[in-house]
Amino acid sequence: MLFLASISASAESFKIETQSDWESSIASSKGIAIEDGLASPTGKSGNLKIKIQKFDTKRTSASLTVTQSPIWQNWNPIDNLGPSNLQDAPVLLTLGPDNYWIFGRYGSGQPRPKRGEKPKPLPPFDPKPATLEGFDFPLQTTRFANQYDAPGGLKPGKGGYHAWQSRDMKNWVHHGPVTEQFSRWVTSAERIGGKTLIYYDFPNDQDPHVYVDEDLFDGEPGKNMGIAVQDPSHGSDAGFIRDLEGNMHVIIEDWSPINARNRSWDSSIAGHAVSPNGLNNFVFKDPAVDNRTTSTGKIATYKHPHWTKEDPTRFQSDIAEYEIHEPEQEAYGDWAAICIGGQYYLFGDYDPAGGHQMSVGWFTSSSIDKQFTWCDHIGNGHPDPDVCFAEGQFYLATQQATDFVSPGPWVETVEARVGVDTNNDGKIDKRSKWQVLKETYDYIDGFSKQIAKTPAQLDLSQLPDGYGFQIELRVKDSTENKSKPMIDGLELAFD
Repeated sequence: MLFLASISASAESFKIETQSDWESSIASSKGIAIEDGLASPTGKSGNLKIKIQKFDTKRTSASLTVTQSPIWQNWNPIDNLGPSNLQDAPVLLTLGPDNYWIFGRYGSGQPRPKRGEKPKPLPPFDPKPATLEGFDFPLQTTRFANQYDAPGGLKPGKGGYHAWQSRDMKNWVHHGPVTEQFSRWVTSAERIGGKTLIYYDFPNDQDPHVYVDEDLFDGEPGKNMGIAVQDPSHGSDAGFIRDLEGNMHVIIEDWSPINARNRSWDSSIAGHAVSPNGLNNFVFKDPAVDNRTTSTGKIATYKHPHWTKEDPTRFQSDIAEYEIHEPEQEAYGDWAAICIGGQYYLFGDYDPAGGHQMSVGWFTSSSIDKQFTWCDHIGNGHPDPDVCFAEGQFYLATQQATDFVSPGPWVETVEARVGVDTNNDGKIDKRSKWQVLKETYDYIDGFSKQIAKTPAQLDLSQLPDGYGFQIELRVKDSTENKSKPMIDGLELAFD
């Protein structure tokens, strides 16, 4: 039986993009389900064949591009990332190949003592001179495995966050403090030129402030620029990301529709604002996430524990107002952002309605100016996560004992080939070889959180010209996590 479909001779490509496209285009399939516009295996493997796409005149095929769902479930657990004594919410920053940074509080590395007990004194430690590949300045050993002190790391702490640098995401060099005691609530970091912008809340969970640090190696905080974003909703725990045009975007907790005190200081709304420089003049736009339930129109209050305690000059009261919504809302927060080939992702706390078992949740959007849609969640506990690209893969760090690593949103394994009808008899005469398709990712010079993506593409330039073309796919779920290949679309392009 022949499966033929005619397309115009002037068409530059044949595309499958929707549920109806799949349903009208498949000639045969085995072990593949088509649901919600996605083709995915019902078991560990499957295959499908697309109807021959027929032309009135000969055409020259150029390439086959395969896209997958952006849901990104391809995460695997790993031991805690970064220095063993790093405390509080980790903040990640990639400054290029082999140049990875993590920021956090500098702890003793000892388990927290039980209530009423005093911390045990640390045993004596005699530091020794050390060398580490990729570092051309003096180093010293520390009492912590895989951690070294640079000259800046020998300076006294200031009660805030510290900086560590790595060439391989395994060994860490401590460069000392980057914020002070009053600015210890660090939430995010970004890079503009040679300057690092380190964002912190002051007071906690209120109005992001910013340091501009031109030297992460000197063991001294940079210039404190004060308040960067005035959030009218009183939330914060914000994540910052710079777009390819250079504008700085902030994704921030919006507490206006929820009693944040009862919901892990998270919210059903993620506010979104943008600034040309990341320092000030942030303009609020439509929310990035808006999962509010129904408003009752009633206003209630709760007490915030940090406002008057930390900044009595700005706050004369700890009483915050919110609008009551029903039923109970999902809550998200402590935002972190990354963009892969134009597809944006937001990672954050997920405090679900009902049981309130917290985990890392994430959302995605094809544009930072569009509302994000829910993807999935992973892990247990209050995460305060951050995400980065390093060593050719993606790292998801939390303040819990378990972190996560991923090769990227693409899920293996997908193989494809294309056949050609060379003599216009409705039969395939020549086929390309089966080839494994895979997306690849890389750094973008000058950007920390914008990641380049090379599409999963099959080069068809060696195939002969023809009157008809047929696509075949083989998919196999070769992962050990909950992800599986989910084909979102195909494009067969012609010269």
